[in-house]
Amino acid sequence: MRPTPSQTVGPFFRFGLEWLESGQPRIAENSGIITIHGRVLDGEGQAVPDALVELYQEGSPSDSGSSFYRRLVDEDGRFEVDTLMPISVDADQAPHLDVNVFARGLMQRLVTRVYFEGQDANRVDPILNLVHESRRQSLVAKRTDRGFEFDIRLQGDRETVFFAW
Repeated sequence: MRPTPSQTVGPFFRFGLEWLESGQPRIAENSGIITIHGRVLDGEGQAVPDALVELYQEGSPSDSGSSFYRRLVDEDGRFEVDTLMPISVDADQAPHLDVNVFARGLMQRLVTRVYFEGQDANRVDPILNLVHESRRQSLVAKRTDRGFEFDIRLQGDRETVFFAW
């Protein structure tokens, strides 16, 4: 039996996932809670209004069970997640979240990571250091007054680095 070929998610992607917008999971009160917010943008900097962003945190620093998040973006391409600040899962890796992006026109999910500005471990992370220095900033969330901002650019000069998985 031959495998079924991949297909793009199509024009009804958002319609089929409306139930996901029921809100954020509850996270126990903890001083380590951060907000990650950003936008999914196309190659011309325009919002992608029907993308789905998944974030996964290995080695959650709490027993909250909230280490996987799935968010539909809004009509302006925005997403937001409240989570606990990731911890290093081993001595070599900086705190990070694994990210999957699904959107119309994509045959496969896009896989990337989000690292956090100001983490000393970013300098020695083996995955981050595989990326050319001129492109690393596309993987680092910037600290803002609301938490950390991480825009995902699907193509163009400032494209986010994506990994083959």
